Amino acid sequence: MATLVLTAVGSVIGGPIGGAIGAALGNAIDHTLLFPAKGRSGPRLSALHVQTSSYGTPLQRVFGTMRVGGCVIWSTELIESAARSGGGKGQPSTTAYSYSVSFAVALSARPILRVGRIWADGKLLRGVDGVFKSATGFRLHLGGEDQAADSLLAAAEGGGLTPAHRGLAYAVFEHLQLADFGNRIPSLTFEVIAEDGPVPIGTIIRDLAGGAVTGTLDAPDLVGFAAYGDSVRSAIEPLAQASGGWFSPAPALGDARLVLRGGIVPDGAIDDGTVAPAGASEAAHGRSIAALETVARGVTVSHYDPARDFQIGVQRAGRPGPGTREDRMELVAAVHAGAAKTIAEQTLARGEAGRERRSVTLGWGAIALAPGARVTIRGVGGIWRVTRWGFERHVVTLDCVRLPAPSAAARASPGRVLPAPDVAAGTTVLAVTETLPFDDSLLATPRITIVAAGTQPGWRRAAVLYSVDDGVRWITAGTTAAAGVVGRIATLPGIAAASLRDDINRFEVDLAHGDMALLSASASALAGGANLALVGDEILQFGTAEQIGVARWRLSSLLRGRRGSERAIGSQAVGDGFAILTPSQAMTIDLPMAAIGGSVRILASGVGDLAGPASATLSLTGTSVVPPSPVLLRGREIGGGDVAISWVRRSRNGWQWTDGIDAPLAEEREIYRVTIDDDGPAPRSVFVGTPAFLLRAAERGSGTMIAVRQAGTLGESPPARLWISG
Repeated sequence: MATLVLTAVGSVIGGPIGGAIGAALGNAIDHTLLFPAKGRSGPRLSALHVQTSSYGTPLQRVFGTMRVGGCVIWSTELIESAARSGGGKGQPSTTAYSYSVSFAVALSARPILRVGRIWADGKLLRGVDGVFKSATGFRLHLGGEDQAADSLLAAAEGGGLTPAHRGLAYAVFEHLQLADFGNRIPSLTFEVIAEDGPVPIGTIIRDLAGGAVTGTLDAPDLVGFAAYGDSVRSAIEPLAQASGGWFSPAPALGDARLVLRGGIVPDGAIDDGTVAPAGASEAAHGRSIAALETVARGVTVSHYDPARDFQIGVQRAGRPGPGTREDRMELVAAVHAGAAKTIAEQTLARGEAGRERRSVTLGWGAIALAPGARVTIRGVGGIWRVTRWGFERHVVTLDCVRLPAPSAAARASPGRVLPAPDVAAGTTVLAVTETLPFDDSLLATPRITIVAAGTQPGWRRAAVLYSVDDGVRWITAGTTAAAGVVGRIATLPGIAAASLRDDINRFEVDLAHGDMALLSASASALAGGANLALVGDEILQFGTAEQIGVARWRLSSLLRGRRGSERAIGSQAVGDGFAILTPSQAMTIDLPMAAIGGSVRILASGVGDLAGPASATLSLTGTSVVPPSPVLLRGREIGGGDVAISWVRRSRNGWQWTDGIDAPLAEEREIYRVTIDDDGPAPRSVFVGTPAFLLRAAERGSGTMIAVRQAGTLGESPPARLWISG
């Protein structure tokens, strides 16, 4: 007796190939032509989301639309940039380092159409609008056979040494800023589109088999698939298993290919020794039905779900009755929840139908019946698949298994989805001021503070350049801090004294976007420095914040002219800038002393600034390095026309007033310049070492303007003025 058995996809099939009968030829097809000897198996379901950089890693072949992890095929060393800040009197300077890197990532070993979204460490690096959330250059090579070598790789490696990687789709990142990723290359995954629309499973199998497989399947199409593994078998077995398909030898003489079959459309009907068109009678047969407990009671299919950003989804089908076995199928492909549910139900139905088997004995005329064929048996309902063929003494014996009846497509929910937020970055908004440090440190050079954000919630950071010579030379300052709270003044805060809480005035601001928010603060929180805001050129604090629109807020309970900015009270105009000043959301730049008296220009460019960088210009007065002006300047008549003038010193160190007695000096010595302007030919100045001065009657004239400036280590404070009548 001659018997042929071919192993394939969890089933046993057999039969003649053309007219040749023998297991040796079947074994050759099984292991040489299509399925080479087993090495490592294909990937598990989660493996496609892992970025690799190992030498010799097999490259995936992408079909349809699939989220895949790439393989780093080229990279530079980390590129370090340094930005120095601080360095005040008695304080060390701080140097902040930032890093970028350029690298190339292989995506598919077959051509693709485009790349959609890109995730970095699970967060969106590029959204559906194609805009990157972090600064980087990006080029995509589609894998065509005519593609040229990438310009960056060619410049780094040499034109004659750089392969074009034809037939390989890959992406090149140029100077990807790593601040958002802990100064390391993030793990990237890509939404790769190789074909528009779903792809039939049979098309994928035929492509991967390289012509060794023909035929089609009646099975749900896949959204996407990434073929990966050490053999063709490891790639296509899960697909055939999920679709309920099987392989059979090609019927033509000498054809060494396999035929992919599936579905329940019969290829013929068995009729006492012949293959009739349909509905023939059964010749001789035996029948067996396995117990229901021998098949699975439930089937769970895990898969990549496009509705879940291609994260793993799970669908289950179950049956009533006895049994405890639960089967699990890992479908390394992207399908919707309904399709996965359908696969689970159909797999369960195949198991139940496959309990029934029949053995049919026919005449020699049935010798041409190909193993794997779908047949009907006269007098027996259903469609049957030939699993084994035997021939002895001119008698053909066929073993057949029942195929399940067709079922409707299932409906299912992907479950609750928590995708990575895809928010636009918007354009950069800047607020720039020269002010004293947030702490009590003393600066040795002037310092500007920059608060930046975007007009959309997706803004992260921007690269900063500055110039102190009107744009002749630009200096790199690194990147901004995390997004702050910025906006524009909508109504004016009015005029009030800096010495008392302002409960009369209130004003409104429009924040840069609706996701920004302000909070109210208690009196103790305000005393600790909460809600410090730059409003035009004035720095103030607000105790009450009330949202009155999507991005509009009304602020009240104000503390005006904070940190020596009382001279700017009432100077605001509608449309001036607004920003919350906090250390974590502020970038500082220390400038040379020679820049005082001039202006500094700022350029900031983020990923959304496609029309050009944001810009700002600030006049540098030295406010950050000189003492604040004295306060409570007053005169007292002491007789004979003499006036005793006094004032209270302030300090650029000790804004919290922790001892309740006096602010620390913070300068090398205490000295004041008092200027007397009595309508004479020229004002005259005297220096005193205490906060007091005696104006003699002879110096008063018809009226006298007194200006007092504290002389600091690095310059004089703004003046405090007092008018003394004649």
